[in-house]
Amino acid sequence: MPLITISLRQGTTPEYRRDVSTAIHTAMVDVLKIPQDDQFHVFHEVTPDNFVIQPVVFGLPRGERAMFIALHLNQRTPEVKDELFRAIVANLRELAGVPEEDVMMMILETARENWWAAGRVVDPVTGYDERMAGVASNPAAAAG
Repeated sequence: MPLITISLRQGTTPEYRRDVSTAIHTAMVDVLKIPQDDQFHVFHEVTPDNFVIQPVVFGLPRGERAMFIALHLNQRTPEVKDELFRAIVANLRELAGVPEEDVMMMILETARENWWAAGRVVDPVTGYDERMAGVASNPAAAAG
């Protein structure tokens, strides 16, 4: 049950936000093997004067569509996190037209026992949602 927050400048369309959400969720389903219906995305659109970023960060120009993505989920291996970051960036470019230099992400990890939602059933052996096939053999890829 990952929770994703996306912060960006005010003025995007519902279609654009839907494309961004789809890009992120598709990467999470593909990489983390979360169930398709395990989607919790919250957008924070802020006025330009409340979205402060230098026009060049780490030597790369950042555009008006720059966004910060915070992924709240269970612990993963560095390899899985790297694969997830790469998949999200590729999907954002393909599905929403967001260049990689306008994407900044971070993962906030928490223990599995810190998540709750009505209807969620946790497999007592793996500690993950029982619908997540293959998690017993690869728990590092499982979602929160």
